[in-house]
Formats: sequence, structure tokens, C-alpha cells
Amino acid sequence: MELELHEFQASILRELLFKPHARFRDLKKVDITNDHFTFHVQRLVKEGLVIKDASGYTLSDKGKEFANRLDTFSLEIEKQAKVAVALHAVRTTNGITEYLIHQRLKEPFYGWFGSHTGKIKWGETPLEAAKREFMEETGLEGKLELKGITNVKHIHKDGRFLEDKYFFVFKIENLNGDLKEVVEEGKNIWMTESEYRATKNTFATFDDMAKVLNSKKFGYVEYEWVVNSY
Repeated sequence: MELELHEFQASILRELLFKPHARFRDLKKVDITNDHFTFHVQRLVKEGLVIKDASGYTLSDKGKEFANRLDTFSLEIEKQAKVAVALHAVRTTNGITEYLIHQRLKEPFYGWFGSHTGKIKWGETPLEAAKREFMEETGLEGKLELKGITNVKHIHKDGRFLEDKYFFVFKIENLNGDLKEVVEEGKNIWMTESEYRATKNTFATFDDMAKVLNSKKFGYVEYEWVVNSY
């Protein structure tokens, strides 16, 4: 969970972004008592964001990473798009091409259909994340090919901005292993093109999916979806 900062604490972090090794009086830019201000400084020290030493106060490595996401004008932590992988497994059986579709059985978008997706963890490469997520969600391995990057924005019909995600899109072929038909996050279902086209509540149309998977060039695509529920 993101640390919630008081506006005075945010102002302290801002000062330390521009003035390392600041003294107490350098940080106190608000009109409150010294005791009250000391409380906020000590909170940042306790959270490991600020270090106090003989030269004064400075940001810890944790504090530098945290404060670097601070909007220095509004003093609010900037909300950024999520970065994830989208995994499209494909196989051909008796001349018929099938796509491994995941029915999501957790919120948000409970019950919707689409590719397997997962967040890229801190320090992980997109390929490492793709291999890990695919094994966790399907029990399968395969040959992964990075096909492009997709930016997906979900906007509620009432105008609320819901999600902003960037996906590294992988096509996966030459599969091996035993498919997990049901996992905690949802169900895994092989579908033909016609079956997918007939499915409601999909994250992407079949044509959108096929455009990325069948492209011979690395591509970038943006989608903006207006949805009725989240």
C-alpha cells in the first residue's frame, strides 16, 4: 500500500530533492510550531525516507525513489500507468488454429475474456515476467516472441478514468506441459476464431488481437475502451 503523506511531510521531501543535507530550519517552510514540525520530520525518519546525521537531514535511497515520484508543484505522488505482459498462446490442431483464452474470475472485470496478463515485477525483464506468468497461470512453457507494445485505457461510461496499462505483447507457440484448466485467477479455454468472435465481454476484438500477433514488424498500438462496469 502506498504511504500516505501529510502535506507538510511532502514539502519536506520536496526541499530535500533540491537541497541534500539540509538543516532543520532549511526544511521548515510552513508556519507551524517547531514541535509540530518535528513530529512530521520524525515520521519520515521512522518510515526510512529521511536520514538524520551530523550534517543535517538527507534522503535515503528509499526516500529518493519515493520523492522522485512527487509532483513538485502539487506535492502529490504522481499516478503512473501500470506495466505488464500480455500472453497469447497459439496452437494448430488438424489444420485448425486455436487461441488460449483466459476467463478472468477476479475483480476488476470479473468474468471477462482475453489474453493472460500479469504485472512485471520490480527488477524483472518483460521476458522473465512473461515466462513466469505463463507457467503460473497455465502450467505450460513455449517459444515466446515479443510482437509489440499495447497501451490500453479503460474509461467508465460516466467519464471516470479507470485504468492505464502498457503491455509487452508476446506470442507463444511450440507449447509443452499439462494445461491447468482452472487456476485461482480464472479458467483457461482453447478457442477457435469463430468461438472467440462469438464471445461477449472480451478485452480485445479478434481482429485487434490477430493484427498484433500476425504482424511481421514490432508494433505499437493504443486502445481506448469505454466500459459500462469495472
